[in-house]
Amino acid sequence: MGKGEESIPDAEWERFLREAEAGTQGAPKEPSARARMVTRRLREEGGRSEPWRSHQPARRRKGKVWYAVGLLVAAALLVVALEPGRVADWFGGGGWGGGDESAPLAAETKRPAQPPSEEGASMPPTLAHPFRGSPAVRWADGAAGISLPEARATGWMSKSEVAQALVKSRDFLAASSLEPGVLRGERPGKAIEAVNPQQEDVQDYLATAFRAPSEEADPRLLFSRFDTTKVRLVGDVVKTRGRITYQEGERGAVEVTTDVTYVYRVVRAEAGSEEVARTIVRREVVMSWDDPAKIDIEPGTFSLVSYKSDTTNGGCGPVTGYLTPEFDAERAASDRGEGPEVDPYDRSTTMAKRMREARDAECGTATRS
Repeated sequence: MGKGEESIPDAEWERFLREAEAGTQGAPKEPSARARMVTRRLREEGGRSEPWRSHQPARRRKGKVWYAVGLLVAAALLVVALEPGRVADWFGGGGWGGGDESAPLAAETKRPAQPPSEEGASMPPTLAHPFRGSPAVRWADGAAGISLPEARATGWMSKSEVAQALVKSRDFLAASSLEPGVLRGERPGKAIEAVNPQQEDVQDYLATAFRAPSEEADPRLLFSRFDTTKVRLVGDVVKTRGRITYQEGERGAVEVTTDVTYVYRVVRAEAGSEEVARTIVRREVVMSWDDPAKIDIEPGTFSLVSYKSDTTNGGCGPVTGYLTPEFDAERAASDRGEGPEVDPYDRSTTMAKRMREARDAECGTATRS
């Protein structure tokens, strides 16, 4: 839905959902992502009414952390830029962050109790050691950093079918946030094909996001893409840390929740550029693997329930459809953000809490990169 179009009030949607659940016979059409979001809200919050899509328009605030907390299929985007003047403090000591030789961390199997230590974040990244000075130096590479739980029979799926759904869910994350062609700005065709084509509102959003990206249709909510005319990736490694969980959802579906942080490293596109900048993206994507006997869905695809994203050093200006990291020169001319401070490596805070904290702010401050 674009600017200027009217949306159906939440009260009407809630009435429709109650009536449909009470009186609908046979296999329903695939619920829209909006319908799923309202259903979940009614279940979890006792029917409290909230706008489906709220948005705080972005304004250019150089060097600040820009928060755009919008709802699109219960989606949210938080963009965090770096505060100048503190970068030297982040890399002020020796030890822990000094090189890429640190022992790798064990897989994340539950939410950590606290953020990773900042002790010894000693030196800025270089072409030889692009993750130096960052907790990501000990993270796994690519999809290996996304841990899967043990499968068990759930809803309409057997144990083996759940295991397959979990692997396919991780494959979607790889296709949307790790695929080299997608990172270089290509259309994420493989990832889009995994989304239920009968979910019309999501398909409309995806089509609009790549044709005419905007605050209302921002592809960065789901996909990591860089403009290769401005920056180029350093090597093929993307550091990741996160996990996948699941539970029984609506109508016996298997509802999979993914919560993953990705760390990318780039240099300017100009030949000979050596200054390395990092972009950190955390996404929470909830997918529903529906029973085709109950939902109109293409076999082998999932329906999107919700998605949230926050980004550090990925761009605070107008939406272009690409992550647009800043380098030292741009950050030196920036001011401190007015919103809350955010540690982009802190996975002890839920995405829901992070979105709530940023709700009333357009700009905040990343405490490290």
